Order: sequence, then structure tokens, then C-alpha cells
Amino acid sequence: MSPEIDGRDGPEGRDALEGLAERFHAVYGRSAAGIWAAPGRVNLIGEHTDYNGGYVLPFALPQVSEVAAAAREDRTVHVRSLLNGETAEFSLDGLAPGVVEGWASYAAGVLWSLEQAGHRLPGMDLLVDSNVPVGAGLSSSAALECSVALAATEIAGVVLPAAELARLAQHAENDFVGMPCGIMDQMTAVAAEAEHALLLDTRSMSTEQVPFTLAQDDLALLVLDSLAEHRLVDGEYAARRAQCEAGARMLGVKSLRELTDDGVAPEDLPARLTDEVTLRRVRHVLTENARVLAAREALRTGAYAQLGEILSAAHASARDDFEITVEETDTMVETLLRLPASGDVQPALGARQVGGGFGGCVIALIHADSFDGLLAAVQDNARRRGFTEPTGFLARACPGARRLA
Repeated sequence: MSPEIDGRDGPEGRDALEGLAERFHAVYGRSAAGIWAAPGRVNLIGEHTDYNGGYVLPFALPQVSEVAAAAREDRTVHVRSLLNGETAEFSLDGLAPGVVEGWASYAAGVLWSLEQAGHRLPGMDLLVDSNVPVGAGLSSSAALECSVALAATEIAGVVLPAAELARLAQHAENDFVGMPCGIMDQMTAVAAEAEHALLLDTRSMSTEQVPFTLAQDDLALLVLDSLAEHRLVDGEYAARRAQCEAGARMLGVKSLRELTDDGVAPEDLPARLTDEVTLRRVRHVLTENARVLAAREALRTGAYAQLGEILSAAHASARDDFEITVEETDTMVETLLRLPASGDVQPALGARQVGGGFGGCVIALIHADSFDGLLAAVQDNARRRGFTEPTGFLARACPGARRLA
């Protein structure tokens, strides 16, 4: 596999756009009004902090969800996916949770959310495509939601700030699709900038663009898809959120973010929480918020060895306190960190599982010239353990949602 996966900026991207426009015409018998895109994301640090009012530090990937769209004269919506060849049709009149299910619910939910906010939309024809890996924890759902949201608002002549567009997309996923995600994925999809990570305070919704240019120091961020089943649908994500909310109630705070504001130390928690599981969940969130702020400073100062240590500590916390890792990702992290240096291959400076958990991807801060050797090592480890061989690429920070054509 190519070390770096391109988005839609080069010649291949332009060919893909022309192909999507041609497919739209073939499906709907007319030209699209435009093509819009929103990216997947990697969260450098800050897992399960967003719905706790905390800090996150994601960046947008070159991989995007794209939608070609055109308005209709009625209130009917047709949406077709090039990923599975399926088509869904529904009316904006009477659209409600449960009316549209499956993959199309993410697009339908965004339109429903916009209308719930008072933005009347025309019917429209949508053709969607994506190269964001599905089920890898890289937020393919938010990429779809935000690309559709951007297309729909522009077609309807609605202008919304990035934070409001993200909030409405999150509302769609929470209350139409039924996934209790935080705001991070959608905010990254609309507000990210090239060559920057996005420090997001999910309580105030304030953002800071943090320079993220590893290549200048001959480093890179390796993204490895474990290809293990991404098992968010079994209720574990919702269970972790409920446990955090229970912990906040036990501690008498509105959200666990208040612990960071109040200067609560991890060692203070056992005296205040007698339930062991709740203690560990709360401790993860408290220490993870601290790691996000430390990672920002490491990026600002170029302290990459420290950044690597922060990533590895985050994985240990996700594994031991939050219990969201799986054997496939644990062994990948172990291999990346413990690989003996030999020739051009150096072990990773740090590594961790990313995303909501229970499968998905691992990221690693690596020396750029070690890509091939590290990928081969984790693939060999997977073969020996009977796991599916992971795939990998080098990620770079790219811009957020935008019109492409």
C-alpha cells in the first residue's frame, strides 16, 4: 500500500470528481449543482472526553466523503451510495427518527436536523461516495453527515457557522441515528485546517489551531487499521458514556470536565468514589484531559519524544481504566513500541488505539523512513496470532469540509 493516501487535490482526485459528476448524470439524468466533501479524522489524543465536556486534539484526513447534489422541485429526497449501490427514497414531510434506517439514516438525519432547526429545505437528489474506511474509527459517519449538511445548506441558501453545522450533524447522529457520540467528529470535519491539529474545548466550543508538521522533523504519523470488527453497536460505547455520567453524579459535578477545572488529582479519586469500575472510568477522563493539554504543548515546542510517551500512556489508560481496546490493537501497540532497532527501522516513539474503541485503528508516531519496516512487523505479528493483516498509511493534516466543484 502507498505510504500516504491522497485526497482530491491531485490529478487522481480531479479524475474522481469528474467520475462522480458523470455518475450523477447517469443516475439522475441531469447535472449536479455541485460536489461537496468532508473528511474523516484521526484523534491524536483525547478519547471519550468530548461528551464529558473535555478537550480533544484531532486532525482531518485526506480521505473524504463526497456528495454530488442537486435540488428537486418537490420535497422528495433520493440518495444513492456508490459504496454499496443502494438507493433510499423518502419525503422531507413527515421525516422522523425511524423512518429511514441503515446507511441512509446518516444523510436523512442531517436533513431532518436542519429542518428541526427551522431551515426549510427543497427535495434533492444525492449521490454519495467515500474513501474513508468504514468501521475503522476514522469517523466515516461524521464525514458523510457533514458533506451532506454542507451540500444541503448551500443548495437551500442557508449560511451557518461551522460550530452550528457541526452541532446539527451531531444532533442527527444522536437523535435520528441513535448513536450517542460527542461533538468532536463533526467539529473536526467542518473546522479543521491543513497542517494543523484542532484543539477543541467541547464545553465552550472554543478552538485553537495547533501546528502539526511532523515531516519537517523527518517524523510521520502512521495509521494502522487493525481490520478487527469495530464493535460500537453492541452498546459498549453507550455504556461508557452512562458510566461517566454516573461518576459525575456521584461526585456532585455536572460533567467530569469540572474535575480538571478544580485541579482534582487522580490520587484524590479513591476517597470520593467507592465503586471500582466508576473510579477507573473517571480516572481515564481526568488523566486524558491532562494528556491532551500536554500534547498541545509538545507539538508547540517540538518535544516529540514527550508526545510519544503521551500517546503510549493514553493507550494504557484506554486499555486498563476505560477497557475499550481489543487484543488485535493491544498487540499492534506492543509490537510498534518494542520492535528492536535495526538498520533503517526504529521503534515507534509512541502508539495508541484511536476512536471510540472495541476495534478500529492504531496510530503511531514514527521516524518517517521506518514505515515499511513497522508495517511489515505488525503484519507479521498479526499472521502469527491468526489475526487479519492490518493495513497502514501515513496521515497528514488536511482541510475540513468544503465545496470541490
